[in-house]
Amino acid sequence: MMLRVEDLVVRYGAATAVHGVSLSVEDNKCVLLVGPNGAGKSTILKAVSGLVRPTEGQILFQGKPIQAAENGKRGAISTLPNTIVKMGLIHCPEGRRLFPQMTVLDNLKLGAFTIKDRAGYRTQLGQVLEWFPQLKDRLRQRAGTLSGGEQQMLAIGRALMSRPKLLLLDEPSLGLSLKMKQVVFAGVQTIRKSGITIVLVEQDVHAVSSISDYMYVMTAGKISAEGKPDEVLSQKEFMATYLGTLDFAANSSK
Repeated sequence: MMLRVEDLVVRYGAATAVHGVSLSVEDNKCVLLVGPNGAGKSTILKAVSGLVRPTEGQILFQGKPIQAAENGKRGAISTLPNTIVKMGLIHCPEGRRLFPQMTVLDNLKLGAFTIKDRAGYRTQLGQVLEWFPQLKDRLRQRAGTLSGGEQQMLAIGRALMSRPKLLLLDEPSLGLSLKMKQVVFAGVQTIRKSGITIVLVEQDVHAVSSISDYMYVMTAGKISAEGKPDEVLSQKEFMATYLGTLDFAANSSK
């Protein structure tokens, strides 16, 4: 098992963002995490990557605890984010977080800090540019001058430069046109086929359900449904309610 989240609770002060969530991600699979804004999806990714500490529960990466609260018999474990990256767990956050004044190539180089040999760096750079060929002619261009879709490709590419075993993708299609969404999701599909395990937080469920193996639906910090995407999407009234889209049920039958 690549990832297990067990009875996870995360609080921000007095507010509880995640209420006892458990989920698992098998090797070489793409798991989709969906739900309305504020459901706790991004908080789970941040807890997994070490950006926030769990209040209760634990997180295991390849069978090894990397985050755990002082919860019952479990001792407190808090692995630093940079150590988690070196273990092969990479988080590509919402909002891209690029360095706009730096070139595309320099942004990619920053993602390769775990690679110590030049040959390994060149090999990984070539792989990323194969996944996102649109970046090849932009390497000397400043990241801030790229289109929104190209910036998203660069953000994912930078995450991939660390040669992840598990890639956490948070809202990769946010703010993109339909055409650019299709290009980005095609890249994600190619990455998935290469053997990299993916946890994907995404609002455009229909666009990514076909490339996902399993799906969790979150509502108000809890898992409210789970299963294979086609099974969950067949629950039309349920999904229409919890995703907050009035035409969701109609669209899911097309």
